[in-house]
Amino acid sequence: MLLLLITILIDMGKQIENTSGAVNIIATNTAVTGDIKTESDIRIDGILKGNLHTNGRLILGKTGSIEGEILCETAEIEGKLHGKISVSDLLTLKSTSILTGEIATGKLMIEPGANFTGNCKMEKQTKAK
Repeated sequence: MLLLLITILIDMGKQIENTSGAVNIIATNTAVTGDIKTESDIRIDGILKGNLHTNGRLILGKTGSIEGEILCETAEIEGKLHGKISVSDLLTLKSTSILTGEIATGKLMIEPGANFTGNCKMEKQTKAK
């Protein structure tokens, strides 16, 4: 019985460790006007009209839309982005993405079908300031 309890507590500790990084979510049918600054990852399936600065990862879902300036470590774009995006590591444009604006990134991956109109600047070490 004691061994089972210790095993459960250890498993719970692992779950807490694995989920300790917070993820912010702007859900579908949600619209935010204004700037967002976070240390954590963020997923946007709704609409953001404003600037976003995160030291983590941005995921812009298929139903998501951003109009503004973005600074982040990594980004995966599936929805619509109109503005400027600066990514210090990897920017991935999925096949459903529509990006109009400027890109500054360390690495860029574009899937067939992605739509990008604008300028792109790639540097080995792009800093998200």
